[in-house]
Amino acid sequence: MPSDTLGRPLRNLRISVTDRCNMRCRYCMPEAEYVWLPRESILTFEELDRLTGIFASLGIRKIRLTGGEPLLRHDLASLVRRLARHQDIQDIALTTNGILLARAAEALHAAGLRRVTVSLDTLRPERMVAFARSARHGDVLEGIAAAKAAGFASVKLNTVLIRGYNDDELLDLLEFARATGAEIRFIEYMDVGGATQWDMGKVVPQREILDAVAARHGQVTPLREHDWAPAERFSLEDGTVFGVIASTTAPFCRTCDRARLTADGTLLLCLYGENGLDMRELLRLGASDEEIAGRIGGVWSARADRGAEARAALADRGVLHQIASLRADPRREMHTRGG
Repeated sequence: MPSDTLGRPLRNLRISVTDRCNMRCRYCMPEAEYVWLPRESILTFEELDRLTGIFASLGIRKIRLTGGEPLLRHDLASLVRRLARHQDIQDIALTTNGILLARAAEALHAAGLRRVTVSLDTLRPERMVAFARSARHGDVLEGIAAAKAAGFASVKLNTVLIRGYNDDELLDLLEFARATGAEIRFIEYMDVGGATQWDMGKVVPQREILDAVAARHGQVTPLREHDWAPAERFSLEDGTVFGVIASTTAPFCRTCDRARLTADGTLLLCLYGENGLDMRELLRLGASDEEIAGRIGGVWSARADRGAEARAALADRGVLHQIASLRADPRREMHTRGG
């Protein structure tokens, strides 16, 4: 298992299976038009299967399928089935907006998917229309219920809190998660990819989240877990557990063991990364598994990325990418590289 210059192992891989999405969330895809990756450039299931085997030989044990919206990729369950055959892969998870989840949940579970995370930023349908340009709030709730019924080992909810949009729903969302038996994670609004409307004043920091929860529920206890997960988890007196991902105000770069594969096969070592290794070219030009593994191991061993820490250290922190630079290189978009 290769380690980078800060001693971080390569253990987790996030695979974006498509750059397309059926929502337009303001923190990810706020613009009216986008430049899409050419369809022929998107990695096939066969190519993703092969790469998974190569990554597994290097120490990858967990895979998360993302997008865009991954359930827009036709017959995603067949990809899960392929990946689940790799004996060294211990966990396959999915992050989805939930719109198409109700009809896919059982097949995904049967194929070997074990964990599902659903994005849920509001409990108010009219807010979802205004903020994500989607009227399918009911489908998201049905997807969450279907995931629970399908028997996944874990169903989590992701909520990006944004001041002035949904921060007044924090406690309601926590109660919804408790009532449905899902674990919710509140995520600080990040200045990544296409977040062209980001500014620090819209960020609801971890400390404010915890104070609001404590004011309603009493003591909030850190669980003090020693793992490499991005969320810090907390429990309430009644046993309810929730998490906070404080990527903006308290970056976790020093414990980041994740690599990211864009929908068209670029390996990125950091969510903020500008450059990556073109895996598609290696695959399609006939490189052997050993050659590809050597290239991956080489770039990971040289890794020194601390993108979120570097952003947090800026005295005048603004939007990361302007629209022109995103259109010039769609791989900078979050819907291309996965969150």
